[in-house]
Amino acid sequence: MSTSEMFSDFVGNLAISNTSTISLRYGEITSALNKKFRDSESKTNNTLQVGSFGRKTGINGISDLDMLYIMPKSKWETYNTSGGQSKLLKDTKNAILKRYPSTNVRVDRLVVTVTYTNFQVEVQPVFEQDDCSYKYPDTKNSGSWKITKPRDEMDAVNDMDTQKNSNLKRLCKMVRAWRNQHGMAMGGLLIDTLAYNFLNSTNEYDTRSYSFYDWMSRDFFKYLSELPEQNEYAAPGSRQRVKVKKKFQKKAQKAYKLAKDAIESSGTQSENNKWKKLYGRPFPAAEKLSTEALEANQEKSWTNTEEFIEDKFSVDIRYQLRIDCEVMQRGFRKFQLREMLGRKIPLKADKKLRFWVKEFPFIQGASQVYWKVLNRGDVAKKRNCIRGQIVPDGGRRVKEEKSDFLGKHIVECYLVQNNVVVAKDRIHVPIVADGSDYE
Repeated sequence: MSTSEMFSDFVGNLAISNTSTISLRYGEITSALNKKFRDSESKTNNTLQVGSFGRKTGINGISDLDMLYIMPKSKWETYNTSGGQSKLLKDTKNAILKRYPSTNVRVDRLVVTVTYTNFQVEVQPVFEQDDCSYKYPDTKNSGSWKITKPRDEMDAVNDMDTQKNSNLKRLCKMVRAWRNQHGMAMGGLLIDTLAYNFLNSTNEYDTRSYSFYDWMSRDFFKYLSELPEQNEYAAPGSRQRVKVKKKFQKKAQKAYKLAKDAIESSGTQSENNKWKKLYGRPFPAAEKLSTEALEANQEKSWTNTEEFIEDKFSVDIRYQLRIDCEVMQRGFRKFQLREMLGRKIPLKADKKLRFWVKEFPFIQGASQVYWKVLNRGDVAKKRNCIRGQIVPDGGRRVKEEKSDFLGKHIVECYLVQNNVVVAKDRIHVPIVADGSDYE
């Protein structure tokens, strides 16, 4: 496959597959609110789809959707009172529940959250201002009104996308795939802001397209890795503050190296797999092997039992999850595996390994933890013990294993809520014979 074909297929694979269902839910919520506040049942009037879905930068698996419901101006005096912000959100919730009583609806600080299978919609009732900004309720403390400018953000993204030959929105989608692959706690508006700033800083891709997306990937992650650490950025158009949840420079540096490695492998059998390391399963696989290679593969003595989380749940990373591993052997003190890897201390066989969730996000509602242990290397194949199945946690957030045989193994942990993977982490487990095998 050519570079253009690879990246064109990649972006195509990121297209949201359930847009009709999402639009249906938006319409149902809008109709319920129009019935309450305007005695109308329109599914399209007085609403604005915002967030990644509205900016058209979201990807398949998107689970955190946003909409504004534009209140009648005549209701301003009703809610611009002491406690009016809480009353507005409660009235919004009750209107949705009255129309759809079996739906899971709750009031949060700024929005009403409506939860469906595989995604949720955060509904924000607002009052439109003369400058096309919107006042929205904040129930913190005694309540207040804040300003949001989503139309300015959408207009800025659309304008830049046009100026940059449709490359901005595609880059935003590709970066989301990177975030999901590597478990980055990185909000959608921050991704769009950073991609916007990058393309605004260069003319290199003003007229280029898919055939240069390998270089664009490399240059973007280099740009990202070299940004000074800061707590927030100004959103395109609105200039409103976008918070940085977690520092991203180190992971961007790794992504830059992966992109360079993939570019250096251009035209080889390993090229697609190297891009997959960067962008994950949505990146297309290499073309089918020749008949001779297929026949050789059929002679292998091991079974590929690896499972993939994308085949079981949607993936939309929103939180930070971090796992670590304790290495234990009788008569020796315990070591942390990440510390060992950082100090180039080899992990040998016949050790007890205790993987555990070191950093767990605070989220509302029920969630489940899953583990995946994947064995790699010649010994794993010889023993026909690849493993790689995705299994539920027993409630302890702990996975106990042994370093039985040599190879570069991987352990992954996933946090699932409402059938969506909202956080993930992985740790490499290189079991070696001695220090000379260590990488």
